[in-house]
Amino acid sequence: MNETPPAPVPPSWQVDVFATLKKRGIQQIAYVPDAGHSHTIREAQRDPAIHDVVLTTEEEGVGVVTGAWLGGQRAVLLMQSSGVGNCVNMFSLLEMCRFPFLTLVTMRGEYAEFNPWQGPMGRTTQQALELMGITVLRADTPEEVEETVEAALDSVFEAGERVAVLLGQKLIGRKKWERD
Repeated sequence: MNETPPAPVPPSWQVDVFATLKKRGIQQIAYVPDAGHSHTIREAQRDPAIHDVVLTTEEEGVGVVTGAWLGGQRAVLLMQSSGVGNCVNMFSLLEMCRFPFLTLVTMRGEYAEFNPWQGPMGRTTQQALELMGITVLRADTPEEVEETVEAALDSVFEAGERVAVLLGQKLIGRKKWERD
């Protein structure tokens, strides 16, 4: 008899991210699949009050989030740091139209990165966001995540700001190249 193994228990910070988004009225979550956001993605897919939007590329998420706002809903874009480079041109929409915007960015190219292609964007993610007028907050320990995401939600939905929360690579842990 084949038994399905239990789902892995997500790290507490991932549970905190989804709980905070839910508590603060996020109704749409746009994302390109990512292991660092896997818990939030799974929970959004299960929650009938949240519309999850899988993207083919991250810049589509800028349009989804701004469209949600225009339609009276709160939304967030989940992506990896490598996706920030894909969004730079679309970020001009946020600046020109003064849309509130929130993105949660799992970092690559930092702590114990095995993939050299992740390095350049990982090293310049914060600067790219700031150059496009987006305020950057960062959480590197599980204890910082909930408060940082709460602060970002206040800035975005109370003050109308554009904010990115960078979730440091140490939160996700070491990625390993699987070799056979």
